[in-house]
Amino acid sequence: VLSRCRSLTQREPTVDLLDSFVDHWKSITNYYIETTDDSRPVRQTEIPWRLRQMLDILVYEEKQQGVEETGACLEYLLQHKLLETLCTLGKAQYPPGMSQQVLLFFCKFLSQMQRPVLHLVNVYRPVQKLIRLCALPGSQTEKEEAQFLLVICSRIKQDPDTLRHVLELIRCIDDSIDSYLWSPQRGSVSLKAYESLLLVSGLQSGSSGETLTHHTQLGELLAGRLLELYSLLPMESLDPGLHQLHLSVAQITDTHLSLTPVLMYVQVLSVKLAQCVRQVWLSNVLQPQLLHTCEQMVLVSTSVLCAAVRLVQSLSLLDQLVHFLLRTESLSHLLLQRCDHISDQISMASLSLVEELLQKPHRDILDVLVLGFLQSRSYLSPPAAGVDDRHTEVNETGDFLCLVPVQVRSAQLLQEGGYESYVHDAHTLVSTHTLTHTDLCEGEEFFEGHLFKVLFDRLGRILEQPYELNLQLTAVLSRLSAFSHPLLHEYLLNPYIHLSRCSRSLFSVLIRVMGELMQRIQQISNLTDRLLNTRRHLLGLNHNTGLEHLTLLRGVIVLEEFCKELAAIAFVKLPLDQN
Repeated sequence: VLSRCRSLTQREPTVDLLDSFVDHWKSITNYYIETTDDSRPVRQTEIPWRLRQMLDILVYEEKQQGVEETGACLEYLLQHKLLETLCTLGKAQYPPGMSQQVLLFFCKFLSQMQRPVLHLVNVYRPVQKLIRLCALPGSQTEKEEAQFLLVICSRIKQDPDTLRHVLELIRCIDDSIDSYLWSPQRGSVSLKAYESLLLVSGLQSGSSGETLTHHTQLGELLAGRLLELYSLLPMESLDPGLHQLHLSVAQITDTHLSLTPVLMYVQVLSVKLAQCVRQVWLSNVLQPQLLHTCEQMVLVSTSVLCAAVRLVQSLSLLDQLVHFLLRTESLSHLLLQRCDHISDQISMASLSLVEELLQKPHRDILDVLVLGFLQSRSYLSPPAAGVDDRHTEVNETGDFLCLVPVQVRSAQLLQEGGYESYVHDAHTLVSTHTLTHTDLCEGEEFFEGHLFKVLFDRLGRILEQPYELNLQLTAVLSRLSAFSHPLLHEYLLNPYIHLSRCSRSLFSVLIRVMGELMQRIQQISNLTDRLLNTRRHLLGLNHNTGLEHLTLLRGVIVLEEFCKELAAIAFVKLPLDQN
């Protein structure tokens, strides 16, 4: 652009930019006065070239004079309402194809001009008129229209105050974008529409955000689009391992390509939009699928929900998700029960969902899942008379390390005997909680809560469960143990508490598992070699391993590593003077 203008001034040093600009415009208007061929396409005329020259002059003039000054050419364009005239010519489609040239000119004018212009009345009025011409039935310029709308949204994103000048424009954008999104087989056009949606949905604060929320249908549009994308997922064939997906949206492979648009939308939603999403998608669509009797439907919907919780960044949408999952009576209990489902895949997806929830910064999650049941401390019974209840926190670390019988330890055989790596990880895992310790409420019957019930039941069967399921189970328990809350620390990491009748703790469940382990290993010959080969196989060092007792051996290895992880968490949570 600049090179052409510079070459022009070099050839004719005395050339006046305004005269040149006006000359190009008059050449365009003269065409309509002089031509007699109504069928001649615009591309066979000088009009496209004249428009490009006018745009080059405007950009060059602005570069020469600075953004703060209004050049003579721009002043001429505004005073003589050239954009209004172009909009009228584009609407008339004369000559044929003129609307495409007008859209291109508007796109380049709005995107290449550095100074804000969208707030000017002689700019936003023709822009509004041009938007009304977008997404009409039978349009042949959808690509240019989508680019034009994207440029408008980009301008509004750069200068949110512009929204109050072009509120009608936003309503038109809603309608136009909606038409593109639901238009079949227009990938590139729809992609630009997605980008426009993401740009305007970012106006979440201040007066612009309120205007966008309350005076447009953007929330309903986004929620509806999310619903459409979700309905396109192949529920019967979708990979059930989606709940293990730990990639960002940009990193999702082709295997999960169909899920990418769905997950993209959960990251950009504000309060009103989140409310729409909850009603349109979560309550109306996802909830019936989660309550469905078909295991594949339950598995896929749980997996998608898990991935959505993982990727959500909007606090408003997180609030809606938490309320949907934990405050919907028919759903919350069922989701926790499914952590101990007959289908291992559904159990893993449900456990993964719990783990993702525990990582989110929302107070209700921990309160509803566990703290509400521990608050009374009725899992404790008073210590017997004369019994010394004193112990040091240092012992907690040693107790978990010594919990695994020596004869089934195999980590040290591969120079993996230390738990230093777990200590390093625990520094990242351990998190704080603001609630304080509460007093013991005697006489109240203890219920451990639905979550701890399924977790402890599952932990009691760790020696007979699939390896992957055991990993997910221990990951949830480790994350709960890592919260620096006195109740959770006492209930999960203190081996010395006096449990009330029929109560159990993490340590007591592990004690029972170790007792069962000692009985079952009596049936295994060459135990040390088998454990070593199994560990090598899990590390990818040995691809040949016997099938006999494989589940039990893997369970033993998971137990050993889990106890080291618990010991590391207890160590990291020690007071500094003891650590």
